[in-house]
Amino acid sequence: MTDCIFCRIAAGELPSRKVYEDDEILAFHDIHPAAPVHLLIIPRQHVDSLAHCDASHQALLGKMLLLAPRLAQDMGLKDGFKTAIHTGVAGGQVVFHLHIHVIGG
Repeated sequence: MTDCIFCRIAAGELPSRKVYEDDEILAFHDIHPAAPVHLLIIPRQHVDSLAHCDASHQALLGKMLLLAPRLAQDMGLKDGFKTAIHTGVAGGQVVFHLHIHVIGG
């Protein structure tokens, strides 16, 4: 999806401050942080939102969620952090590419 900003970031077409990447997932700093640490974890594969996931996404979702505490620890969030997945317009989703916010500090 060439009009999706997160797809363009995942493809390397737009810059980001990466903190993790592999063949399936990319994590980077949010450009509008809500806290001193505010990361986004995205799948490289375009998925509009959590509501668009099915059983075929189970391993990917698990991998993304398990990455969140590891990144939080790496970023110094030893006392805790918040995760959020906004889903749909009414759920506050602004970029329609599945992503997990990791927020703290």
